[in-house]
Order: sequence, then C-alpha cells, then structure tokens
Amino acid sequence: MKKLIFLCMSAAILGLTSCKTEKPKAADEDYSQYTDEELDYLGITNREFLSAASKRALKWPKIGNEWFIEFSTYELKGDFAYEEGVVRRDPSGIIQKDGKYYTWYTKSTGPTQGFGGDMEKDKVFPWDRCDIWYATSTDGITWKEEGMAVGRGEKGAFDDRSVFTPEIMVWDGMYYLCYQTVKSPYVVRVIEEVALAWSSSPDGPWTKSEGPILSPATNGVWKGTEDNRFLVEKKGDFDSHKTHDPCIIPYKGKFYLYYKGEQMGEAMTFGGRQIRHGVAIADNPKGPYVKSPYNPISNSGHEICVWPYKGGIASLITTDGPERNTIQWSPDGINFEIMSHIKGAPHAIGLNRTADNELEPTEILRWGLTHEYVTADYQCIRGFKSWRVLTHVAKGEGGSKEATASHSITEKK
Repeated sequence: MKKLIFLCMSAAILGLTSCKTEKPKAADEDYSQYTDEELDYLGITNREFLSAASKRALKWPKIGNEWFIEFSTYELKGDFAYEEGVVRRDPSGIIQKDGKYYTWYTKSTGPTQGFGGDMEKDKVFPWDRCDIWYATSTDGITWKEEGMAVGRGEKGAFDDRSVFTPEIMVWDGMYYLCYQTVKSPYVVRVIEEVALAWSSSPDGPWTKSEGPILSPATNGVWKGTEDNRFLVEKKGDFDSHKTHDPCIIPYKGKFYLYYKGEQMGEAMTFGGRQIRHGVAIADNPKGPYVKSPYNPISNSGHEICVWPYKGGIASLITTDGPERNTIQWSPDGINFEIMSHIKGAPHAIGLNRTADNELEPTEILRWGLTHEYVTADYQCIRGFKSWRVLTHVAKGEGGSKEATASHSITEKK
C-alpha cells in the first residue's frame, strides 16, 4: 500500500512539474532592446518567454525580398536539343561578341559504365572522357555547335583523361577558359585539378597551360591501398581530394578563382554532402593562384555560381550542406552572409554575363543556361529563367502589380 501511495504522489508531482512553463535562465541574453513592432512582425507576443527559434529570428539581418527568386527551365533548339548518345552539360557563362552569344560546355559520347571495370577503357562518369566544345546563338534559344575549343592532352599528360566544366572570363581583350582536368586512370581516389586556356578570339585557337593552375591540398592521408575515398588516416583541408567547378572573377585589381573542394573521407553534415567552396587569388589571369588562408569560404554548395554586385561578390549556393538553396553576398569576396533562402535552382548554371548585374541583386539570373539529366547516361543543355517573388497571394486574390508582373517573364528573359 505504501508503495502504491508513493507512486501516485510521484506521478502527481511529475504531472504538475510537466505543466510548468520553463522560464529563461538568468544568464540568458537581454532581448529588451527589440521593439514591440519587431516582435509583432515575427508573431512574438510575450518577450519574457523566447524560444531559441524566436531568438534567432530577432537577430535576422534586416533584408527585404529583393534577393528572393524562383526558377523554371525550358527546352532549347538547334544543337542544344536532346541528342541520344551524346552528353552536353556544364555550360559556361554566356558572353556576346559581334551580335552572337557564346557558351562553352562539356561534351562526350556513349554510356557510362561506372567504377569496377576496366579503368583504362570504361567511362566512369558522364563527364569522363570529355572535351570542351562551344556553341553560338543570335537569340539565346537556338544554338549552333561550332566545334571543339579545348581537347584532352596527350597520353601521360595531367589532362589526358578528361577536360570539363569550363567557365569563361573576358579581360583586356583576351578570353580565358578555366576548367577541370583528370589524368588517367580514373580511379575512385583520383585527384582533379584546374587548368587554363586563353585566346585572343572566342573562336580560338586556344593555348593551354602546361600544367594545372590549382590542385588539391596535400595534407590528407589515405588509409591503406584500397581504392576507397572514405578510408583515411587524416582528412586534411576541405579540398584535399579534388578541386572542381572553377570560375575566375576580376575583382579589386586581382583575379579571384572560386572553386568547389572535396575532402578525403567526405562525410555527411546536416543531411547533405560535406561540400565547401574556396577561393585562390592572383595578380595575373594566368596565375600563380594562391589559396586564401580563410578557406573554406562556404560550408555548403555544389557548382560555383558567382557574380559581382555592389562592390562585393554574390554566390548561389545549391544542392549540398546546411546552407544549400541560399543566395549569399560578401563585401570582400571572402566573408559571405545569407541574403535569401530559395526553393532551389537549376543544375550547373551558366550565367548571362552580358546582363547588367548592378541593376538588382539577381538580375544576372533572369535567364541563362543549365543542364538536365534526361537519363543517367545522357544530359542536354537547357535554358532557365527566374523571377522575383515579392508577395504570396492565392488565386484571384489581389496583389501588388510588381508581384503579379514578376511572374510574366518571356521565354528568354
């Protein structure tokens, strides 16, 4: 009987305490500086009881919706229409010369076999055994393939297996293509580097760098000899395995090479791959490029998509990591802050570099190029468009003219 009474009393005490509201601890930060209007905007009605989420919300920067956009994609015509048996992917930014748009891209043929077979003969990824081609267009819709721009190197060269994922920069009358390279055989632990080619004309011919202009860090240590990228003794820097997706931006009298890094023993963080971005800086377009001591400059992302804006650099962060699907901005090209969270974005965006990117933060994203996986083996290049989203309204509900017009985008822009 005594035991039963004790259990009943304990249950009553636990029931009472569970109904109590936990008050903030005395050591909590003082939030009295926030106005009633600021709390009302966030739906907070009692400043004495602030959850962790409410505290974070109160500290949000005062940013409007000028950075918030949505995307859609559409088919292109001519040689960018889907072609069975051909891979066209990773379009570069778009430039214009003599009334024509130009873009460069990754091209290969044939299906992908993957790892585990004959690494000297098989094609392990769609971007394996590729060359860089280019195409032109007068309207941004119908594209004509002009031919190869940069091919793979001779057997034994650092770029003999594949050259891919190009990006274009125009500077002082010259054209510069940076891109990824792989040396054969393409094994799981293979490193990937960044190379450069230049020409006085967008139609070439192109002169290739004799070696890579950017390589992975060398402070990681593999564990054992098994061809397994997750077995490591020491992971090393964020780019100890691969350097990907290069893009060079002229900035503040120097040249900022933004890139994606992959680390030995790559892990999963916040439900996404452990992918981060870095930057290397040079005084000359051809280098040498020196990695910033502040690397990595992002904790998320995949393909590099950066552009100048208001004296700083903007960056679209997609696909991987806890800050994926955000647009960020940095006043110095290194220290980035989130400006908006978006629903998502197309793959491997090729920006319209002819746009007036100072008009508004996302003007350069109004239209451009992307790629689509039609099958696991074959991809094609498509167009994308975006629009600003200023308000949320239901069908038939009134909204501002600007918000309504923001959805009335033509096929190209």
